[in-house]
Amino acid sequence: MRCDLCPSEASVYLRYNGTHLCSEHFCSYVEKRVKKEVRKEIDVFRGDTIGVAVSGGKDSMVMLSILRSIFNERNGINLACISVDEGIAGYRPPSLEIVRRYCSENGIEYRQRSFSEMGLTMDSVAPMSGENTPCTYCGVFRRRLMNDEARKAGAKYLATGHNLDDLSQSVMMNFVRGDLERLARLGPHAKVRPGLVPRFYPLRMIPERESLLYAMLSDVPFWDGVCPYWEAALRNEYRDIVDGLEDRSPGSKYSILSAYDRMRPMLAGEHPPSDSGTCSCGEPCNGRRCKVCEYLDVLRKRIAGP
Repeated sequence: MRCDLCPSEASVYLRYNGTHLCSEHFCSYVEKRVKKEVRKEIDVFRGDTIGVAVSGGKDSMVMLSILRSIFNERNGINLACISVDEGIAGYRPPSLEIVRRYCSENGIEYRQRSFSEMGLTMDSVAPMSGENTPCTYCGVFRRRLMNDEARKAGAKYLATGHNLDDLSQSVMMNFVRGDLERLARLGPHAKVRPGLVPRFYPLRMIPERESLLYAMLSDVPFWDGVCPYWEAALRNEYRDIVDGLEDRSPGSKYSILSAYDRMRPMLAGEHPPSDSGTCSCGEPCNGRRCKVCEYLDVLRKRIAGP
């Protein structure tokens, strides 16, 4: 099969729009969608800094690679790569080495934080997760450190590597839970509370499979290891549901996200971001205490025992 845009042999067939593309036109197609999303989500000027949350996996490395091509010395936008070491032996160290090497070779500022700053590792937390999954604790602690480091870097925005699959799953999860407030906070964030660096998602319209293929075709280095705690995540059930819908009706993931986008103005009006809560640790929160402090107390009690 030939590429729809040139005589070259097609490397990929996109079922959701019936397009055959060669390697070059496929990569260009991905980059154009990312650039369009970046233009739509953020407003930056010369001298601004963008924080980029990078784990070393395919999505975050593709995001960092494309953002590097968009923002560079020509337009004076600084990138600050922010990585977090959760303390997962055999899984996180190799991925962080890939990120460090990439940043060093491409002149990108590299900043790293660690769960050890809070006196724990995910390897120590996982056996004590109780009614929660390890991912619940990991997500809360990781977001705290990324936001704090983005503030320290003076970042105007924080980019994360969430792709189309991630976001369509998140929309479905919050619908099933009936959690409209969390759905309203999903982002990208046009208005945020003081102390929180607004997040945006450059890969928002890129399916996970296309992110992987782009990384392979463009020689973007990435770590393909699997987190030892992933099987406990509730998200896996919604991944299967959304993937099943996409398999039967190509384009379902885009439809889910499009429906959410049309509802966002209504959700934002009913659940506007509040700036009234501040935890004793100094971080903004929805109640009197932030989730990080709540979870740390729970874990310390479990460590202390009865």
